[in-house]
Amino acid sequence: MPDNEAEALFTKGLEVLNRGNTVAALTWFEKSWQINPTPVTCSYLAYCMAKERGQIKKAISICAKALQDAPDNHTIYLNLGKIYLLAGNKTGAIQILREGLDKGADQLLIAELTRLGTRKPPLFTFLPRNNPINKFVGMILGKLGLR
Repeated sequence: MPDNEAEALFTKGLEVLNRGNTVAALTWFEKSWQINPTPVTCSYLAYCMAKERGQIKKAISICAKALQDAPDNHTIYLNLGKIYLLAGNKTGAIQILREGLDKGADQLLIAELTRLGTRKPPLFTFLPRNNPINKFVGMILGKLGLR
């Protein structure tokens, strides 16, 4: 009985999260986690905590623990990647998402990586990427549609 109840609460959390309501999802995931703390539930709970409460470090810790418990679960990689994005760590997010893809193809991971995009190489490779010449010439060429 408790597993069914936890699963029902988790499903409700997913439904409201998919509608963009992370506050309500946080409540549902917390209730589900209290009954049956599965790694996937922990990862969704961690994502909602990071997004709504700003508890980034705690969320990363929780999600990393969930990843240790279920290292082949694509959803946990996706949620950890989203937490890294909330933290402003795009490089870490891309790395985690790619690690998830190494475990096997998953459409949600591929979609998130595609959304993040890849950077083109700097125009002038002998200058650092953040050099103003590289930045502004790249922006101008991009606006002209030449890059």
